[in-house]
Amino acid sequence: MSGILHCETWGRTDAEALPLVLLHGFGGSAAIWHALAPKLATERQVLAFDLPGHGGSLSVRAGGAGSMAKAVGQVLQERGIPRFHLVGHSMGGAVGALLGLRQPESVASLTLLAPGGFAPAINGALLRHYAAADDHETMAVVLRVMCGPGHSVDRCGVAALLEARAPAEARAALAAILDVILVDAAGRTQGVLPVDALGALALPITVLWGDADPILPVAQADGLPANVQARKLSETGHMLVEERPRDVLSPICETIARAG
Repeated sequence: MSGILHCETWGRTDAEALPLVLLHGFGGSAAIWHALAPKLATERQVLAFDLPGHGGSLSVRAGGAGSMAKAVGQVLQERGIPRFHLVGHSMGGAVGALLGLRQPESVASLTLLAPGGFAPAINGALLRHYAAADDHETMAVVLRVMCGPGHSVDRCGVAALLEARAPAEARAALAAILDVILVDAAGRTQGVLPVDALGALALPITVLWGDADPILPVAQADGLPANVQARKLSETGHMLVEERPRDVLSPICETIARAG
């Protein structure tokens, strides 16, 4: 791994409770957690990373979920954090699931929000529109499509996304990551994780999905291993953190509490 992952932190580094790691989705950044992180940091340190090829982590080579999981795990080791709770959205959910599978001794709990890699189906065409959006009107339209019915897109959030992808290397990184995520030319399928292997993990796992998700079908939350608690949010799209922050906060806290 070359370069350093950008990380934003909340809470006390000397807190007794295990730290919480937050991982954003494709095309996002640590900024998506700004509303939730302070509420989650009352008893523990919270760390939100910009994943490789995103935001402040453009210097870290962009790849798929596997290489991103390796990068996050390495940085946590370097920071002296051997064990932690983890929350991941979309692509960040795939990264989190892989960390749990590869380092089960390090991950105390997993909360996965519409995670990538749980089944082949994906709306790659919409993701390509999202990655290519380079003006306010286009980005706002794409984000409205990605959200559930009636959700209002925040103008400041649109501006922040556009600013983050303004450098040419940022747009190139998003394109490169999509080439890894989407495994067919039409962009209808994604790489699939060994989801059944989650059933062997002795840690609390919660999966949260919007029932109007236009990127990853909500049916991917069905038929998961028995130890995975799956919840569906009505009239909610793919952008769960922005659309339903309160309904995302509660399952995160409950999953952490189940870890004891």
